[in-house]
Amino acid sequence: MGIDLPLIWAVIIAFGVMMYVVMDGFDLGIGILFPFVRDDRERDVMMNTVAPVWDGNETWLVLGGAGLFGAFPLAYAVVLDALYLPLILMLLGLIFRGVAFEFRFKAKAHKRHLWDKAFIGGSLTATFFQGVALGAYIDGFEVVNRRFAGGAFDWFTPFSIFCGVALIAAYALLGCTWLIMKTEGRLQQQMHDLGRPLVFVVLAVTGIVSLWTPFAHPDIAERWFSLPNLFWFMPVPVLVLLCTWALLRAVANNANYSPFLLTLALIFLGYSGLGISLWPNVIPPSISIWEASAPPQSQGFMLVGALFIIPFILMYTAWSYYVFRGKVTQDHGYH
Repeated sequence: MGIDLPLIWAVIIAFGVMMYVVMDGFDLGIGILFPFVRDDRERDVMMNTVAPVWDGNETWLVLGGAGLFGAFPLAYAVVLDALYLPLILMLLGLIFRGVAFEFRFKAKAHKRHLWDKAFIGGSLTATFFQGVALGAYIDGFEVVNRRFAGGAFDWFTPFSIFCGVALIAAYALLGCTWLIMKTEGRLQQQMHDLGRPLVFVVLAVTGIVSLWTPFAHPDIAERWFSLPNLFWFMPVPVLVLLCTWALLRAVANNANYSPFLLTLALIFLGYSGLGISLWPNVIPPSISIWEASAPPQSQGFMLVGALFIIPFILMYTAWSYYVFRGKVTQDHGYH
């Protein structure tokens, strides 16, 4: 029995994208929450909670993109052709966010508001178009003769736009609970107060997306509600409700760490639901990971490098978060 290289690479890419969503999610969430915090010193604290680690978070996005290019070149070609505009807008948002992050600390006081606006706008733009790309990916792509046969604006649908809004809510909750874990005093209390309504918003948009998806996509509905797939999917909504209940209790009790951990669990459950909905297709609705995979020699060659580099990325990530653990106060500064 040979090694299933496409399956291994699908797991590696899914893991890389999940790590990006988690790590860059709370980073973008802080930018989304900036308008709710008016005090400049508290905004400094918000940025300083991620200043030592934020640029390393996007390593996982590079890993996922490079893995898709090497292991599933057909999927890379189709997805980028179909989602060219939203992905370009997402990258522009990330660039604005990154530039604003660095320049804000160097700007004079009377010009700092400009970089604050760039940070907010970049975070919202990047998050929204990530969600739009996700919604368009779930909608699927028209492929003829192994090429994308749709139009330049096929991604622009009500479902994809709503997914963009839903991801803004999810990242805002992730950023909120990150700040609960990393800050103290008035800022932490403000995040506790903001956390409860954000939980309800995330629960609402998750419910809408979960209902909209099977109604709009009969193939996904069949996958969800046919046996034995139903038994695989049933635990997901139950666990989402349990996590939401526990998260509301943790926020009400002014807990420090559990809100962030429970939000991570919610994000993971949503991600697993997406995987169950689309598996084993890498180009929805009908092209599987095996049909879109590169030659085994290419995947095997890349796998050697991936198995060497991924442990180093994990160790570096774990070490950086360990070194900069604990609360961040107004006396701390990394710029």
